[in-house]
Amino acid sequence: MAATPYAIEFRDVSLAFGDNVILDRVNFGVRYGESKIVMGGSGTGKSTLLRLVLGLLKPDSGNIFVDGEDVTRYNEEQMMAVRKKIGMVFQEGALFDSLSVYDNVAYRLREQRVAEAEIEEVVLRMLRFVDLEDAIDKMPNQLSGGMRRRVGIARALVGNPKIILYDEPTAGLDPITARTICELALKLRDLEEVSSIYVTHRLEDMDVLATEYVVRDDFGDVHFEQEGDKLCLINTKFIMLRDGDIIFNGSNQQMRQMSNPYIQKFLNQR
Repeated sequence: MAATPYAIEFRDVSLAFGDNVILDRVNFGVRYGESKIVMGGSGTGKSTLLRLVLGLLKPDSGNIFVDGEDVTRYNEEQMMAVRKKIGMVFQEGALFDSLSVYDNVAYRLREQRVAEAEIEEVVLRMLRFVDLEDAIDKMPNQLSGGMRRRVGIARALVGNPKIILYDEPTAGLDPITARTICELALKLRDLEEVSSIYVTHRLEDMDVLATEYVVRDDFGDVHFEQEGDKLCLINTKFIMLRDGDIIFNGSNQQMRQMSNPYIQKFLNQR
């Protein structure tokens, strides 16, 4: 087990493109089993955080740790090993249009030359988790937007990663489908103890992730419960970005009590 309490940690991370400062000495950590919801306006650097974790961008200064490893200066070969620990859920699902649902979910396993019998078992289990077993032979162009996102989540779960990065996973979806994606994120957080960074601009996502939790009863059935007056979720925290800085890092309750005009404007944009 890593000595650090953090699955992901940023220490004094700065990044600029020319005169455009994206991140300015940013510090935060995602504890094991914790979800960190990253919010902020367009162009505030939310998705940049994810690309830095994946090593697709390198910071100008500072250090980035993944599962206790300082990956800041890792080369591509070293990052490939790190990425095996991480599942990535993209905004549009990012599926291969020429491959079936089965083959999309199986893709990483085939790259690793896993036996086909084992691949089938894993693919079925992942699709069962996202409730898409019936779509196993469909092509991406036969799926709704929400189904594509769910296939993307199933593919991200291959290898049982304990870190998942969500990049606006509910963008453009109707409220009911968006709710389904949030419920999958809750199940991963509460039942699988997955650590995650969840980038979103949707207040509806924030409400679900910050006030609900999942329990499994004695019969194995899953139930979604509401946070009450006597219960405060401790495994979900928020970051608010503005102009390259983290202007808030804390709980849902703390954020709603902030007097900062930018935060209040963001929270009242419904």
